[in-house]
Amino acid sequence: MGSVELTEGKESSESREEETTILIFTEGTILGPKRWIEYFFDTKYIPIKNCVNKIRNWEKQGANIFYLTSRTKKKDVEKIRGILIANNFPGKYLYFREGKQRYCDIAEKILPMVLIEDDCRSIGGKWQMTITYVRKEIREKIKSIVVKEFGGIDHLPDNLDGLKNIG
Repeated sequence: MGSVELTEGKESSESREEETTILIFTEGTILGPKRWIEYFFDTKYIPIKNCVNKIRNWEKQGANIFYLTSRTKKKDVEKIRGILIANNFPGKYLYFREGKQRYCDIAEKILPMVLIEDDCRSIGGKWQMTITYVRKEIREKIKSIVVKEFGGIDHLPDNLDGLKNIG
C-alpha cells in the first residue's frame, strides 16, 4: 500500500490517546467536478460542499483522518494530494493501491473505526466499493458509511460520537 504525506511539518494526530481513525474515499465522496463536463478530469475536482469544515471538525474532536484515492499512478496520486493540500483538508496521509492491491486490502491494513465512501453509482455500484470485499471478521469492526456519489458528506453528524453511532 502506498501513501503520500499531506501535512509536512504539521502536528500529526497519530499520537492521540483515544484514537478514532476515519478513512475517507476522495473521488466521488469529498471531491467532485465543478461541472459535469469535467467528470473525467479529476485534476479539476473541487471539494464537495462543506466537506473540508466537516472533516476539520471531526479532527478537532480527536479523529485521525486518512484518505484513499482511486488513482494508482504516482503522478495522478500527486494531483489528488495537491487538491487536498490546496483546499486545506486536514489529515495526515493519502493512501493508494500499488500492484495488485485492492481497496479492501488498504482498509484491512489501516483498520479504520469509520470508513466513509460513496455508492459508486456511476461505475457499477456496490461491487466497486471498498467495504464490499473487506473480510467479514474485519468488516464487523468498521463503521461503514455510504453516501450518494458526488452528494457530499454535509448531512453526516458534526459530532464524532454521532458519526461513530450513525445508523
